[in-house]
Formats: sequence, C-alpha cells, structure tokens
Amino acid sequence: MTDVHTLKQGSYNMSRIKSKNTNPERVLRTVLYASGARGYRIHPKIVGNPDVVFVRKKLAIFIDGCFWHRCPDCFIMPENNREFWIKKIKSNVERDKKVNLILKRSGWKVIRIWEHEIRYNLNSCCKRILCEVKKDKNGSQNT
Repeated sequence: MTDVHTLKQGSYNMSRIKSKNTNPERVLRTVLYASGARGYRIHPKIVGNPDVVFVRKKLAIFIDGCFWHRCPDCFIMPENNREFWIKKIKSNVERDKKVNLILKRSGWKVIRIWEHEIRYNLNSCCKRILCEVKKDKNGSQNT
C-alpha cells in the first residue's frame, strides 16, 4: 500500500505530535489532584524526563504512548517504512529500560502507565500512584 501523504506532509504531521501535556497526562494529573495528591512536578529535568514526579517520595511516573513505546496489547507495526519504524520503536523501548535502571539505581521508584490504561482504567492508575505516594520511607502505608 502506498503512502497517501507526501514526504513533506508526513513530516509536518509527525512534527505536530506532542510529547508533553498530552491528553492522557492531563487527565491523570486532574484526577490525582482531585484525589488530594499534591507536591508533584510535571516534566522536571531529571533522567528520562518523567511526566509526573513526586520529588520528596522519589517517585517518577511515565505515561507511555502505546505506539511509541510498543505496548504489548495495542501496538501495530506500520506497513510503510517498516525498517525505520522497527529501529525507532526498538530504540525507544531500549531507552525506557535504560532510564528505569538509572533511576532505580539512584533510589527512585518508577511507575510506567500505558495511555490505554488511563483511557480504560483511570481509577486503577491513580490508586497505584497514590499507594506509592502514601508510603513512608520504610515502605509501609501511612494512614
């Protein structure tokens, strides 16, 4: 199947895809705030540029796009320019693993959430985060 867009149009379309303040991020932050979670930062300058960070808790939250990070449930490899996409998506996944390792070695807890989880299981995502936020330094729940 041939591409329906010119190279210039395709390039323009890709340039319009946001990496920050996406709809899934905004939805999650709204519910976290409504749930009483305070003290988080968005897009701080730490390794991997997490979407939401609770600095005092050393908790980094990434909201991964199902396409860009190869979701095991949703990802479908594009038919066109297959070689490029295989390389691109593979490098994204490898970078995610590297970032997780660096942060964990630095004492951070990392939570990765798929965009479809926010769409279909928002409350579960928030509970997961809030459970970590409420833990004290010994790992037990604060009430």
